[in-house]
Amino acid sequence: MPKAVKGVLIECDPSIKAIILKIDQDHHDYIVEDLDDQHLVIKESQLPRLKEELENVAIPTLPRNLNTC
Repeated sequence: MPKAVKGVLIECDPSIKAIILKIDQDHHDYIVEDLDDQHLVIKESQLPRLKEELENVAIPTLPRNLNTC
């Protein structure tokens, strides 16, 4: 019998999608369906955890001397 999984449609740049695919590749904890170059369906229950993972990946790449207006 098929099992239903509650998901969230997200739209992102292809570069961010590549990072999400890389994060998901080991355990398949996040992605329900890979739709196209900019859209994924993510397990709703895993969305906060995925956001944390993305922040951990993105923060080291930000410039340290960022001037704000």
